[in-house]
Amino acid sequence: MPETLCELRKVCHDFAQPNGQMRRVLDDVNLTIQSEEVVALLGPSGCGKSTILRIFAGLIAPTAGEVLHKGQPLVGLNPGVAIVFQSFALYPWMTVAQNVQLVLEAARLSPSEISQRSEKTIRMVGLSGFEEAYPRELSGGMKQRVGMARALAVDPEMLFLDEPFSQVDALTAESLRAEVLDLWSAKGLHLSSILMVSHDIKEVAFMADRIVILGANPGRIRTIVDNRLRRPRDYRSADFNRLVDQLHDLITGQEMPDVPVGAAPAAAATFEPLPEATVSEIIGVLEYLDAREGKEDLFRIAQDSRQRFDRVLGIVKAAELLNFIDTPKRLVVLEADGKRFLQADIEHRKAIWREQLLKLYVFRCVQDALQREPDHALERDFLLETFVLHMPEEDAEKMCETFIRWARFGNLFAYDERSGMITLQ
Repeated sequence: MPETLCELRKVCHDFAQPNGQMRRVLDDVNLTIQSEEVVALLGPSGCGKSTILRIFAGLIAPTAGEVLHKGQPLVGLNPGVAIVFQSFALYPWMTVAQNVQLVLEAARLSPSEISQRSEKTIRMVGLSGFEEAYPRELSGGMKQRVGMARALAVDPEMLFLDEPFSQVDALTAESLRAEVLDLWSAKGLHLSSILMVSHDIKEVAFMADRIVILGANPGRIRTIVDNRLRRPRDYRSADFNRLVDQLHDLITGQEMPDVPVGAAPAAAATFEPLPEATVSEIIGVLEYLDAREGKEDLFRIAQDSRQRFDRVLGIVKAAELLNFIDTPKRLVVLEADGKRFLQADIEHRKAIWREQLLKLYVFRCVQDALQREPDHALERDFLLETFVLHMPEEDAEKMCETFIRWARFGNLFAYDERSGMITLQ
């Protein structure tokens, strides 16, 4: 029977924002890591994937709830965990061998044991002959192999992967995934389980036994999908593609739920979260759709744009909020207002954009507040406090940036960077 290695029970976590307010990033998370399995955390930016990983590792303590390691409350760092980071996290002034040996020295091993283990793990990840190379002399894939060697050198029971393949090219990432699974299944290691954070649906379908799908604001577990595909898995097989489609549909169903035809719009006096997206990114999606007869599959858009899926999802949600597109199921469709926007010259585009902004309650609210001021000016802190008060689960700073960016393009409000004042245009 599988053994429960780690467990989260009713875990919640809050982070302090620059204004002193607390923002909940995780809410009522219950999750276990069993022996002999690969678990993947999948979800949009801001859903708390990396926070869950760090709580499991003991790097941070949750605001509420319990963290258990083999049935006992976890105190301090999890002794069975090693982490491979997204950004390589190598010391540039150290050689490959020195970067690996550093963690073994911290574990107070003997010099002979340090030399033996570092040599073994460097060979294991395919870097024999590069022991004296410095990080600047290595490719991205080789740097990540050094990170893997450093993690495996401490002989962990659990390997945590925090988006480790997102900084390398597609072919290198595919090779590294297969190598990690080969190392996991090898009998010469103590390694039992893997917990990985990813935004790549195909990646988790290839690697994971259980796929934990998270929602955001705050982060909660929406569903857990058991991956019953036999290993080794084939990216091109019909069963693999069916699983990928299933995961696509689960994510889009949560992040962009369909509104029935003829349904009433959201209440007029509701503050709408503004997805993080620039004006040029939104226009880029509209132009992309226009070049493809006005519609395309969401995941094809992400693939063609070579951007992270969660980033593309945010841009699409922003365009939909402005009523430029619609998203029935996985399809992204250019709407009449989007077509009208694309056909207009720059000044008329700004007017259409301004018209769409004023359909959103948050922009009307700020406009009314500015009109009531004698000098028609407000401090940026007013906007920040408005977001914190009405949308405490959102990132108020990022919302401010998006609000100002969108308002400037539509000539709705002006903003002075030096004084931090927002004024009527």
